[in-house]
Amino acid sequence: MARYTGPKTKIARRFGEAIFGEDKSFEKRNFPPGQHGNNRRRGKESEYKVQLMEKQKAKYTYGILEKQFRNIFAKANKSKGVTGEVLLQLCESRLDNVVYRMGVSTSRSGARQLVSHRHITVNGSIVNIPSYSLKAGDVVGVREKSKSLQTISDALSVSSNVYEWITWNSEKMEGSFVAIPERLQIPENIKEQLIVELYSK
Repeated sequence: MARYTGPKTKIARRFGEAIFGEDKSFEKRNFPPGQHGNNRRRGKESEYKVQLMEKQKAKYTYGILEKQFRNIFAKANKSKGVTGEVLLQLCESRLDNVVYRMGVSTSRSGARQLVSHRHITVNGSIVNIPSYSLKAGDVVGVREKSKSLQTISDALSVSSNVYEWITWNSEKMEGSFVAIPERLQIPENIKEQLIVELYSK
């Protein structure tokens, strides 16, 4: 399965924020990567560059490659709602993202691996497709044989995030995707309108 496996701190520094989660290396070097770092003279950025950077940030944040991201945008563009909002809602509805939001993993890449390795169930059945799109009311849980995994236990022990569109039962190690989140409920710092403008050219 194709996915980004390069240096994450370097990408986070490019965007000026820790898009992959807590990162001590990023905190120490919170300036652009490259030989000259902060000293590089930067002129006014073009409109295209600003839009492209926003798209790249969204792709890296959710761990989605270009072809898949373009397909998600096409789906969002055909929908009745606001294209940018629907785009983020579709990204948030992905199984790997919901597993991450539930606190079963400390990162989206870790959540993707749990799904791929058949540790996650949806409505009682094993689903090993990270991009699987959840619907409101779907129940996501940890497979019975996998409930003793140390990585899952460690992740749940430090999880403190609470989202209105997700419920989690610690005893059963399962939760519900209650509803598709509204834009205001999605915490990611992404200007989705810039992505829409880029793809609309």
